[in-house]
Amino acid sequence: MMLVAKETSWQRQLSDLITDPAELLSILNLSPGDYPVPDDILATFPLKVPRAFVSRMRPGDPLDPLLRQVLPIMEEGDDTPGFTIDPLSEADFNPQAGILHKYQGRILVLAAPHCAIHCRYCFRRHFPYDENIPGRAHWEESLKWLADRPDIREVIYSGGDPLAANDRHLAWLTKRISEIPHIRRLRIHTRTPVVIPARVNESLLTWLNDCQLQKVMVVHINHAQEIDAEVAQALQKLRNANVTLLNQSVLLKGINDNVDALEALSESLSAAGVLPYYLHMLDRVQGVAHFNVSDDRAFALMDKLKARLPGFLVPSLVREEPGETSKTRLI
Repeated sequence: MMLVAKETSWQRQLSDLITDPAELLSILNLSPGDYPVPDDILATFPLKVPRAFVSRMRPGDPLDPLLRQVLPIMEEGDDTPGFTIDPLSEADFNPQAGILHKYQGRILVLAAPHCAIHCRYCFRRHFPYDENIPGRAHWEESLKWLADRPDIREVIYSGGDPLAANDRHLAWLTKRISEIPHIRRLRIHTRTPVVIPARVNESLLTWLNDCQLQKVMVVHINHAQEIDAEVAQALQKLRNANVTLLNQSVLLKGINDNVDALEALSESLSAAGVLPYYLHMLDRVQGVAHFNVSDDRAFALMDKLKARLPGFLVPSLVREEPGETSKTRLI
């Protein structure tokens, strides 16, 4: 009964997302009339934000760094040169439904076509998920493809957000992948434990504990304000399940493009047992140019950050470029 209650808890939160900008603004004591959002923007990339995440926002502050990550604004309709619908050319690396094979030795498995939150800077906001939702039979084909590729040693769960999928599916998929002899490591890229920390429940921890592969989870936290006591507790549970925790962030104008915010983020991650991993330059997807930070500013911020923090708490500044054999380390 306890498992069912906990499972229902996170799934209820997932089904009770805030999808109306007016509701979100009203909760935060902001006037919806001051922040108009064109219907065409909401139609192509709707608002989705869990209430647990909203609870960490500052009421009355239109510049709150968490609010700015999720609130649709008119600038998303701008047609900015150099910003495209597929900035990483992922359509060229999609050999099987549900699989992206961009880098040697590892593949991305699109374990879920949806997320618990719609981050407005998302580089996959235009991704054709309807063509990458395998049923069980198609998963069998993709697993056979993987079994026939002995050069692949690591499977990366991505999406969407893999932890938006149910544990029955993830446990099955993980078991099948674990049976492939040349797979050594499972990496999970997710934001769900941050935006809905109740997602880290007993059923999730059970299949993680049962998995004999090396387990790495890369969470996505852009600002220290995202880490409250409930998130820290969820991260501790994952560490107790022998999951190595890393963080990747995106450098975002008006959200974390100052050294105080970046320093506070690294320190808060460290206190929660998470190692800063990557600080990404913005992927140049259509509709997100208002978040862009110049290379010169990014380099200056990194110089200041290195002067304030020990080296192991300074993330690598990276950019992903289509066709390259790895992410490009800038610093």
